[in-house]
Amino acid sequence: MIFVTLGTQDKSFKRLLDIIEDSINKNEIKEEVIVQAGYTKYKSDKMKILEYVNMEDFDEYMEKCDLLITHGGVGSILSGLKYKKKVIAVPRLSKYLEHTNDHQIQIVDNLYEEGYILKLDENDKLGKVLKKAKTFKPKEWKFNNENIVKKIEEFIANN
Repeated sequence: MIFVTLGTQDKSFKRLLDIIEDSINKNEIKEEVIVQAGYTKYKSDKMKILEYVNMEDFDEYMEKCDLLITHGGVGSILSGLKYKKKVIAVPRLSKYLEHTNDHQIQIVDNLYEEGYILKLDENDKLGKVLKKAKTFKPKEWKFNNENIVKKIEEFIANN
């Protein structure tokens, strides 16, 4: 199963769902696709579209999925890495009014260059990235809560 999460950004990300639907139509995707669409309104008879997903269901979809396709939001990407999933991230772009700026490009590029995720740029073909995903071995993300707490404590102490 492929889980697609578009986050809770208040702008549509129809472009990504069009790309996925096109890949389904080309038989590049044969497995079930479940989408957490957020504000993106989309009708499909090829994907199960859910507006929002509670945390319990979200965790269940993350556990069950073989692949996570997500927008370039840090929270969504880190959720995939937490569950040790192969992640394909697609940055929302301001020129398509999917976000107010293009910070997701930097997030996705950095995590891709470090070997944690795969990325789909606007000129890439999803079918090509899906083929890479079959043999992709993501670098394991080390969650370091102690370091985060230390930095927060330092910030509070200094401000």
